[in-house]
Amino acid sequence: MEMAFERGARGSVVVKPRGRLDALEAPVFESTLAQRVDDGDVRLVVDFSLVDYISSAGLRSLLSLVRMTRARDGGVAVCSLTGVVREVFEISGFQSFLPVAETVADAEKTLFSAGNSPA
Repeated sequence: MEMAFERGARGSVVVKPRGRLDALEAPVFESTLAQRVDDGDVRLVVDFSLVDYISSAGLRSLLSLVRMTRARDGGVAVCSLTGVVREVFEISGFQSFLPVAETVADAEKTLFSAGNSPA
């Protein structure tokens, strides 16, 4: 799985994975982002615009990432869900504990908005 990283306008790290987040790729996704969290990047926006599939293994990796960042007073928000990925998020109920936004800017707002605990 390819992943691009950039610094968001508000200081979060924007992660842009490409391809499938399945049982084969989920461990790479999780370990790469766990290292970023260990290095101090605890507010992450995951832009799913280039991800065409997510499996339960991918969801577990995302859940693990949420737990890691929350333990460090950070958070995770996701954006740009398309097609099957949006459907999996809706069916799984991940929106109930993970902010889902249309754009990177909107996702970043949820991580930094006053009165909101980080995702």
